[in-house]
Amino acid sequence: MVKSADILFDFSKKINYKNELLAGFTVAMTMIPESLSFAILAGLSPLTGLYAAFLMGLVTAILGGRPGMVSGGAGATIVVLIALAKSHGVEYLFATVILAGIFQILVGAFKLGKFVRLIPQPVMYGFLNGLAVIIFMAQVEQFKITGSDGVVSWLQGTPLYIMTGLTLLTIGVVYFFPKLTRTVPASLVAILFVFGVVSIFGIPTKTVSDIAHISGNLPQFSLPEVPFSMETLTIIFPYALIMAGVGLIESLLTLSMVDEITNSKGNANRESMAQGVANITNGFFGGMGGCAMVAQTLVNLNAGSRARLSGIIASITILIIILFGASFIEKIPMAALVGVMMMVAISTFQWVSVRIINKMPRSDIFVGITVALITVILHNLALAVLIGVIISALVFAWDNAKRIRARKYVDDNGVKHYEIFGPLFFGSVAAFSEKFDPMEDPEEVVVDFKESRIVDMSAIDALNKLSKRYHQQNKTLFLRHLSDDCRKMLKNAEAVIEVNIQDDPTYKVMPER
Repeated sequence: MVKSADILFDFSKKINYKNELLAGFTVAMTMIPESLSFAILAGLSPLTGLYAAFLMGLVTAILGGRPGMVSGGAGATIVVLIALAKSHGVEYLFATVILAGIFQILVGAFKLGKFVRLIPQPVMYGFLNGLAVIIFMAQVEQFKITGSDGVVSWLQGTPLYIMTGLTLLTIGVVYFFPKLTRTVPASLVAILFVFGVVSIFGIPTKTVSDIAHISGNLPQFSLPEVPFSMETLTIIFPYALIMAGVGLIESLLTLSMVDEITNSKGNANRESMAQGVANITNGFFGGMGGCAMVAQTLVNLNAGSRARLSGIIASITILIIILFGASFIEKIPMAALVGVMMMVAISTFQWVSVRIINKMPRSDIFVGITVALITVILHNLALAVLIGVIISALVFAWDNAKRIRARKYVDDNGVKHYEIFGPLFFGSVAAFSEKFDPMEDPEEVVVDFKESRIVDMSAIDALNKLSKRYHQQNKTLFLRHLSDDCRKMLKNAEAVIEVNIQDDPTYKVMPER
């Protein structure tokens, strides 16, 4: 049970309040343009994106399973809902976000978050490398401008040179400032420095106000105005299921990434439930929903945050900006935010995966490149990870299927023994069955599983068929050295299998846990 006082703070660790405060401000500055962009992309009100940033950030910072993580109105989830918003309207979107939140709570309640451990390292490399490219290319899009006729075109001439120069200035500050001191986050210094340069010299350049105006009121509670019927459920169910899956995959992958960076352990199930509660809150208070944001999480960590406080400060900062500070934030040059996010993209890319590529198995290289390409081309992080896991699982199954072998000998009593090495499962049953010769073997045969395991129903079926082959020749097949879990599996399958298990009560392949 988590103590109520420990929800906000871990009193076993000393919190650096300065780092948390400055990190929170920096995160807020980088969340605003991204939340606005995704809301506008989906055809929603800009405030819908900002409300999502505030609500997701606040709820997950307080209730989440990973201090240091940042959640908000992420593009990975809103992209799923664009078609629904355009076909049925924003109220259906809010209802879908609520249902997705319920699904996410159920995942956490049934402790299914642990399955993120099944994601192999090559998939993580591909996911992060693809994400780094997406983050970088999204910043390149800021070098475009929409004309009065609605036509989008690239910046040219002086505006392009100014935007490029300010972006490079921001990157330079982010890169070199930590060499002087780390007492203040380099990203925040860069944003304020470039803002000051533009203000003092009156440099004409693209600002946050060119994306949208962000002033507004407190989010208001309201029920989604949709018919409470089976037809509505039929419409929103598939969208909610996909959004829940996409959001959880990205959030739990981000959690794993933070675990590695901080050398600590987060709680995947608690994070799943927090994401669910946050999305339900979004649906009732006019937010577009979301999940963990990798780029903003990296900004947070790079700024020195290691506790929940920075996420809370970032969320409250966004709310204050909505209520009182819109006029100030709208003057921030987009070049400053673009430069910060480009540096985030560069740090997100797993350069180690390039350095060790000649030492990795070909299958791992293929998986990493495939995941990265799907991430970049389709912008579908969940699909990319799912395909990567499937390919890795198939490669693993194929490799293990080739490892099964048998050592054969006949003892002094004329009993033939088959000592099996390697796991017996769906991929290895064919090779396993080919190793036996019921017609030529003696009347008694012992299959020794001391160095093997019976893994699945395919293995049980293979044993059943092998036993019948010997029975047809009026010969007896015995199984020896089965572990307790293998015996239990065979016991449960008595209705479909008939084998002879030799008593060996003292032997266990694996100790009980």
